Amino acid sequence: MATIDTSIVGVEVGPLAQRVDARWLMAYSAGLGERDPRCYDTLTTAGPLAHPLFAVCYEWPALVALRDKTVAAALTPLSVHATHRLLIHRPPRADETLRTTARLVGVERRRTGVLVTARLTTLDDRGAPVTTTHYGSVYRGVTLAGPEHPPQDERAGGGGAPPRTAAAGPHWGMGGARSAGGAPPPPARSSVWEETIDVPSSAAHVYTECARIWNPIHTDAAVARAAGLPGPILHGTATLALAVSRVVARDLGGDPTRIREIVARFTGMVPLGSRVVVRGQGRTDSACAFDAVGADGRPVLSDGHLKEAGA
Repeated sequence: MATIDTSIVGVEVGPLAQRVDARWLMAYSAGLGERDPRCYDTLTTAGPLAHPLFAVCYEWPALVALRDKTVAAALTPLSVHATHRLLIHRPPRADETLRTTARLVGVERRRTGVLVTARLTTLDDRGAPVTTTHYGSVYRGVTLAGPEHPPQDERAGGGGAPPRTAAAGPHWGMGGARSAGGAPPPPARSSVWEETIDVPSSAAHVYTECARIWNPIHTDAAVARAAGLPGPILHGTATLALAVSRVVARDLGGDPTRIREIVARFTGMVPLGSRVVVRGQGRTDSACAFDAVGADGRPVLSDGHLKEAGA
């Protein structure tokens, strides 16, 4: 059986520089269908307003570089994006260079494989923090050689450990396939509001180009079939971004700048040419809870929270 060695904890790459420009900010918002005119306003000093999840765009090269340095290439198709926690210290702006450092901070056993957690720290030219992300991937069917190393609590440094979660559900995220089957539909759960999002057959191709995130399982039918899928599926971060947009509109008065933290688990896939239902679960302690289910009623996002500044 394939293994991941615990010695990869502590491996680091970067910082890798990415230039953020107005075109990239606008393209990402457009790829998600954003209608807020601030997302396309190039007349303001700061440029177009960044979508709350835009960090995934400039983090991607560092994440790939870290994966290539720590995990055998043969295991890449087994990777499932399982958890995501994003801290927004301040929104990225047009015409600035950001530098992202990726560090592998945790390896843990899960029922379905090994959960590998990377921390992505992005600073601006002055060395001030912009975003911090804990990105968890489960390598399905893989065993861990050596003791577990859960991510340490780093709250004093503005990072914080990612949320503790159960084994990842049957999801294809930004890289990898799942085993056959899947969890049964969850029991009915009361929602404050629900909104259905159509996912056209072109959604993953548009998101890939607008985000500048390239993973062929989302856009190449041959690669998707080889991974056991009937066809390409939507990026996990696209699903999360679409859900975040609805929560902002419904629960935050349309003001994404109020968001300090985004947390979610990926628990299902979203086929192209389907629908997603985002469900608002109400507010508690300055946080907006949400989840999302697919057209078949099965969960695709679970335990979602948007936390406001000062929460």
